[in-house]
Amino acid sequence: MKKQKVNRKYNFPDADLYQMCMDAIRLAKRDLAHFKAYNYDGHRLKGFHDRCKRFMEVPDDDELLGDQMVVTDKKYEAAEAVKAGIRSVMTRVRMKFSNRTGRYRKFGTAKMGDMTDAQLLFCGRRVIRVARAQWDFLAETGLNEGHLEKLAKACQRFETAMNIQQDKIADRDIAVESRIDIGNILYDEMIKVCDIGKDIWAETDRAKYEAYCIYESNNEQKKIAKARK
Repeated sequence: MKKQKVNRKYNFPDADLYQMCMDAIRLAKRDLAHFKAYNYDGHRLKGFHDRCKRFMEVPDDDELLGDQMVVTDKKYEAAEAVKAGIRSVMTRVRMKFSNRTGRYRKFGTAKMGDMTDAQLLFCGRRVIRVARAQWDFLAETGLNEGHLEKLAKACQRFETAMNIQQDKIADRDIAVESRIDIGNILYDEMIKVCDIGKDIWAETDRAKYEAYCIYESNNEQKKIAKARK
């Protein structure tokens, strides 16, 4: 069964979530004597604090995207090497066969620039196989095993680069989902802390009560600030 997509419970950046959590922890430490009446003690608060610290140490999506872009660039370079190897072979093939002949079309290199990565890799290896099957016809063009071996190595490097790129994409997807999971846990815990704090001070200290209020957008914050003035 396909895993259901995880959605954020908050609509602000992770850095803001971290700061809001740390603010809530600071307030809860100050009011810890009152929090104990809600069965929320220093040990639980420390656990909340430790999770916040670990959350900020997890690579964010910009870092993961940067890693993905690096390996993608290497894959593009490897793809160009494959294309260069194919062109080197096909230039010699054209010396012997017209591009309208069956012997030429067996190589399957038409529209090489439009091929997907998988199609290009398949094409490179087909060119090697078909060329070796036609040595008797191509020997006089200067084509030799060295050309095919160079193309074979380019194909291997390209396949490796493709696999590394796919691994990085998967790693990024997993990390993003994990970060959302952790962020949601922190958000839920912050809400609990703030709900307790508001309940403690609702009837006795308006300023302390409002310190526990969460505003999820700058626009809301501006409205609150304006109302206070």
